[in-house]
Amino acid sequence: MAAGRDSAASSPVRRIVITGASSGLGRTLATELALRFPGSTMLLLARRADRLAELAADLPQVQCVCETVDITDHERLSGICRRFVTEHGAPDIVIANAGISVGTLTDEPEDRAVFARILAVNVQGVFDSFAPFLDAMKAARRGTLVGIASVAGVRGLPGSGAYSASKAAVAVYLESLRLEMRPFGVSVVTISPGFIDTDMTRINPYHMPFLMPAPRFAQVAVDAILARRRRIVIPWQMGWVARLLRILPAWLYDRLFANSLRKPRQGEIPPSGTGGADSPRH
Repeated sequence: MAAGRDSAASSPVRRIVITGASSGLGRTLATELALRFPGSTMLLLARRADRLAELAADLPQVQCVCETVDITDHERLSGICRRFVTEHGAPDIVIANAGISVGTLTDEPEDRAVFARILAVNVQGVFDSFAPFLDAMKAARRGTLVGIASVAGVRGLPGSGAYSASKAAVAVYLESLRLEMRPFGVSVVTISPGFIDTDMTRINPYHMPFLMPAPRFAQVAVDAILARRRRIVIPWQMGWVARLLRILPAWLYDRLFANSLRKPRQGEIPPSGTGGADSPRH
């Protein structure tokens, strides 16, 4: 399910931005990128100052600029990002990683707000994470924008309406953005994880095939980012699963998945599995 590479020329990686950096995929991506590009400057964005400070302490080989922000706080996020450009220049890599994964049910009135929050973080948050950097990256005619979609966005799953819808939207948005940025030499990479071993997936009450350790995910993902792969599913086995899901006729898909175990709703998540005030995040 991986696709081809953009033709943009390679360039040194000196400035990196990662949202949702304090835990999960964001933390492992920051660690892997720091190992590969010592001396670079990394803007690390997340809600939890203590976790950001811990991450920065673990990455002495790079200059960490840590900023606490909720990805839905557009004004603060935009100000932080624009200040980074002014002080450090256009980023070489921007990874819009912040996201929420939690179950929702349409017949539960309290899930309306949760549904809206998931879309605000997972979809609008990607747009808002990229927008402040685009003028500088277009002027520099280089750089890579990275969005985190999901295999869960291929077909809708019971109890995961908001999450599946948000990840489907992200994948299509990134495709549009890739076409928009192509004339300016800016690449767009869509990464669709399957099951990766993080706090976000540990709450799932069902079997997770091809579960991949987070550090290994980061290695494969960074390889794809540096190669400017347009789309990649990680691990590769889930790419074949996604292909199969796409071609299943609706009647067969319904029969196979209608009674699947569903993702826990917000009030059902055990405290040890939470990622903050909302739910587990990337």
